[in-house]
Amino acid sequence: MQTFLDTHAWIWWVSGDRRLSPGALAAIHCSAAGSGTWLSAISLWEIAKKVEKKQLVLDRPLRKWLELALGAEGLFIAELTNDILLESCELPQPFHGDPADQLIVATVRHHGGRLVTKDRALHAYPHITCLW
Repeated sequence: MQTFLDTHAWIWWVSGDRRLSPGALAAIHCSAAGSGTWLSAISLWEIAKKVEKKQLVLDRPLRKWLELALGAEGLFIAELTNDILLESCELPQPFHGDPADQLIVATVRHHGGRLVTKDRALHAYPHITCLW
């Protein structure tokens, strides 16, 4: 089963942030050493939007940060295919209205994966497996 990272989990992983739980860190390291850790392409956009709105401050310019963060050992990007884009609009309800979360969840479901996230709303969503 592929392991995907929610956007905040990716940020915390590559920056060594202590907010990443020991269980989440272990799952990431295990997947990175095995079949790889995955990220939905929408997470790049989500980070860029947060930087643009000054909701996220990085330790270097955005493009440099992304270049380094995308180079993490064992990290792969899942592109937003037509099937994933459509599935994000057809998720079993109820699902909250955050479009980035919809695309992340649709990506994870499309690939039959599991999601590393601290987001309680996603943990409560019964149509996806979450780790933390």
